[in-house]
Order: sequence, then C-alpha cells, then structure tokens
Amino acid sequence: MSTELVSTEKVAWFPSLNQAGEAIALVDGERSLTYAELNDAVSRVVAGLLNGEASLKEERVAFLYPASFDYAALIIGVVAAGGIAVPLSVHASAGELSHCLSVAGVRRLLLPSEMRSEGLDAVCEVLGVEQLAVEDLPDAPVPHALPLAGEQGALIVFTSGTTGKPKGVAYSHRTWLDAGRDWFYNFPPMDPDDVCLHVGPISHGSGYLYTPTWLAGCANHLISEFDPEAVLRAMADGRGSFMFMVPSMLNQVVRHPLAKTLTYPALKVIQIGGAPIADETALMGREVFGDVLYQGFGQTEAVPVCMMGPSEWFSSVAGSEPLRSAGRVLPYAYLEIRDQDQPERELPLGDEGEIAIRCDGQMLGFWDNDDATAERMTSDGFVLTGDIGRIDSNGYLYVLDRKDDMIISGGFNIWPAELENVILDYPGVEEVAVFAVPSEQWGESPVAVCVVADPSQFEAEAIIEQCKTRLGSYKKPSQVIFQEAPLPKSPVGKVQRKVLREQFWGNGARRVAGS
Repeated sequence: MSTELVSTEKVAWFPSLNQAGEAIALVDGERSLTYAELNDAVSRVVAGLLNGEASLKEERVAFLYPASFDYAALIIGVVAAGGIAVPLSVHASAGELSHCLSVAGVRRLLLPSEMRSEGLDAVCEVLGVEQLAVEDLPDAPVPHALPLAGEQGALIVFTSGTTGKPKGVAYSHRTWLDAGRDWFYNFPPMDPDDVCLHVGPISHGSGYLYTPTWLAGCANHLISEFDPEAVLRAMADGRGSFMFMVPSMLNQVVRHPLAKTLTYPALKVIQIGGAPIADETALMGREVFGDVLYQGFGQTEAVPVCMMGPSEWFSSVAGSEPLRSAGRVLPYAYLEIRDQDQPERELPLGDEGEIAIRCDGQMLGFWDNDDATAERMTSDGFVLTGDIGRIDSNGYLYVLDRKDDMIISGGFNIWPAELENVILDYPGVEEVAVFAVPSEQWGESPVAVCVVADPSQFEAEAIIEQCKTRLGSYKKPSQVIFQEAPLPKSPVGKVQRKVLREQFWGNGARRVAGS
C-alpha cells in the first residue's frame, strides 16, 4: 500500500462516530460500545476488506450476522470502503442464501463460525464465495477516508420473497440516507439521551432508524430475538425512546400480562408499518403506551410515503376514518392509485386500484434483474407496490390488501385484511389470518384461522354472523378454524398466509383469476 493511501490520523467513518466520542453508540444485552470504540471497529473492517487496495469499487460484500456489534461495524465498514453491503437474513434457508449470493455476485461472505453449515459450505463452494468471520480479516493499515459519491451503490436489501424468489433492492448512498432521514419527518426530535430499540431484524424495517439515530449521536439498542416480555422490560427501563414494530409484534406486546403493569418514561415513538393493523390493536397500543403510535406506509422499494402521528391517527375527521388509514402523503413524496390492468393510467379519487409511489428514499431498481425492475417501475418513475388501496377526499390512504392475497369469490373481490379486522374485534380472538380456499360453487371462498386460548369455547357461527352483519353476506368466511398455536410468520413478523393456504391448495392453481 502506498503511503498516500494510509491515514496518519484517526479517521471518522461516520460523522457522529468522531463527534460523540465516549457516548454510547450501541447496546447488545449487557454489553455496550461507545462511538469511539465503534469507530475503531469500523476502521478494522475497512482496513481488512481493502487489504492494500484503494477501494472496493462497488464489490458486493455479504454478511450473515444477527443484530450485533459486528453487524454494525460491517454495514458501515463495507460502504466506507467503497463497497456495496449485502445484509442477509439469519433465518434464510441455504437455498435462499444461494439465490441471494448468486444474484448479487458476492465474492466474500462474512459470518460467525456458528452460522456455518454443510449446506452453506456447499453453496459457497459452488459459487466460489469465500467465507470468513470479522476476526479473520487481515490486519492491515487503516487507509484515508474514501471520497464517496451520492449516486454510488451502497446497499442491496433482499425482499422477503413471500410471493417468489427474493429480489435485491438496490440503494445508492443518497437514497438510503434519504429514506432514513425521511422516517423522522413527523417524529419529535431526538435528544442525546434517547435510545432506538430494535425489536426486529435490522436488515429490514427497523434498520431505517439505525442511521438517523447515529446521526443524532444517540444509542441503538439491539434485541437479537423478538420476545414480548423482553421488549416491555427494555421499554420500561428507558432503553426504548424510538422503535419500529409490525402490527403482529404490537399485538403480542400489548396483550402481554406485563404491559399494563409497567410505565415507559422514555418512550416517544412507536412506528407501525409493514402490514394492515386492526382497530383493536391500535386502540390497545394507545391505551397501554399513550400517544406515541405513528402510522406509516411504504415498502422496501420506496419508503416512507405516508405518515401520521397519534393526534391525527386517533382523531375524528368528517368523511374519513383516520384510524383505518395509512395516513396522508408526505410533502416530498408522490402517491397515485393506478389501474391494475393499465398501470400507466391514474384512477379518479375514491377508486380502488394498485398503489403507485415515488419518493426520495427509492430503490435504483432490482439488482441484476431488468425484467423485474420493468414490471415494478413505471415509465414516469413510480414504483408499483402490489398493494390495493384508495384515497378519500381528505387525502387519506386506505390499504386494502396485497394484490396477491385478493380473494375472488363468485366474481366479487374480497380483501382478507377487511375480514381480519372484523374478526379481531370478537372477544378472545388473539390473531387471525384469512385466505382463499377452493370452492366448487364460487371458485374461491374465504377461510379464517383464529388463534384463541381455548378453541372449545368458540363457535364458528358466531364469527361468521359478525362478519355477515358488518360486511355483508358475500364477504363472510365459509369456514372458521380455531387453534392455540400462533400463526406462521416471516422473520420480520408478518403473517404468512401462503403457508396456511398450502394445505388447501396443494400444487393446484392458486386462484380462479388474478395473480
């Protein structure tokens, strides 16, 4: 390495890493890391990855670490070295990891020794991917900070793959920072003592709060596995000022016996997103935690687009139902309802169609997948979300459901989330999933699986009658199944309707029409 490339002074790889010094940057269980210590860890990663080279030149470097100190050092270190970070889910199968590594063109995969397996070893051997841990990186001189352009590639985040193989959503430095910044548009300001509590995988939604927290000189607190009691105790101990939850997480937390027995003195914001939320869950969350719930809408491909705080979410607005909406469009974002068959055509106000969005924190496209990018991005730069919704006269967005989950019964479109919200209002129903099953008479009909404490105490007819009364006869479920076991969920906490459907559909066609 030439002497011109080697730093003679300590390099601050992230602005606040140098400014905050001995303030706590990261907490993992009983361990903590100061900003200065995190900066040193990042320096070792940068030096080891470069190992004498001037830049990684947008090399894709993947890592398979749980939320941890090493993860934090890697996500900063890879991009600081001029590479593109590829965080992978620790819950992914060997087949999914193989797909992600292949699509991204990864040459190096960093992971702790305990994450290695025969299946992954075989995958990496076939793909020619080197496996190593952070501590295995070469001990090399620390280089100068590299000049990084805003449009340079920074991150590839793989979608969950619930409707197909995961796709790599590509971000530049600018778009990822914009996405993190814009989450905080409606939030109260961060103070130096605030803590961002991460209760889900930081490679997904919670990760958007990671960077703005550091820019503010605050701490990120990591919980490796979601556990309602652990989350509540961390919040009560002042270790959660800001946090992100999907609705199913909030539902479990507010129903825990401890929830109403504790106080949460530091809590400022619980950002809810990722899936439709039931009225009861939102109202219970407000009852337990106070006016700290914020509703938002976006997706990995473009986020955030809509937002509203508690004063608006739980208000009464003539002609609207804020409680059941995803909020209104943020001032720097764009949202339109498009014709499902002609996605370039915007529909009139009030019509139902596919939600199309555009914002600063938007993907560049799907990595190495021009066909998928063309399917999801319109000629005028909007991302087709795959979500069905409508906008009312006051500008509130209502997300009806995923396009893939729509039930077509006797020619009528039925959105599972609409049924689920009604069923969750029935006393004793803790969770519910509605999906389509084959019907000789109607083509498809909706079935509801309800999680309850004692199935013997519930009758399906009572649930069906409630749905019939509130939604109409054609929307009522044809069958209601009660069980004690929780519903299957993705690593980020979303209910996996597809898993429940499989036992009814098998290898047959998914539906009469549609996707």
